[in-house]
Amino acid sequence: MTQEIFWKLAYTVFVVVIVEVWRRHYGWRNLLWFSDIALIGAVPALWLESAAIASVLAVAVLLPEILWNVDFGLRLVLRRRITGLTDYMFERERPRLLRVLSALFHVPLPVLLLWMLAEYGYDPSAGLPGAVVLAAIVLPWSRAVGTPERNINWTFGLGATRTRLPAQRYLAQLFAGFVLVVFMPTHLGLQALFPPPP
Repeated sequence: MTQEIFWKLAYTVFVVVIVEVWRRHYGWRNLLWFSDIALIGAVPALWLESAAIASVLAVAVLLPEILWNVDFGLRLVLRRRITGLTDYMFERERPRLLRVLSALFHVPLPVLLLWMLAEYGYDPSAGLPGAVVLAAIVLPWSRAVGTPERNINWTFGLGATRTRLPAQRYLAQLFAGFVLVVFMPTHLGLQALFPPPP
């Protein structure tokens, strides 16, 4: 077995474990978070060595995942609440296993995405359009099956603040926010940093 195959198998097994633990503790709806979609989507991206899949996932989650890591790191160092992105990681009532597994997937996920882009290239024809389509499907779905308490992908409000806007209007604004504030800058940055697929 080559080292590459070993790491692909190891990552696949890790994802299967995470998905099963999440399903048991949080339910399947929790897998609709963009970060969970990227975690799972990286499996076919790795095995197929697909620049297209890796590009879509990177555009969709790279910036939020980097912010998650910065927030987590600063909170560990400064011992105070920074943005709220990682509040759940410091809830003592939440089982330690869930917090450890969450850190084990959020911390290396940006590194994995960047590594895939370095290996397979960044596909601009897939990255931005794919992330836009993904958001157009996932955001309304998250709202339809989610609850304000779970607030999957912030479809009921940003952070702990619940929106008072009608659902359709808020989702349209949230979608536009993802596209303009997260996807577009990420797409432009990745296009400048990584070569297209061979």
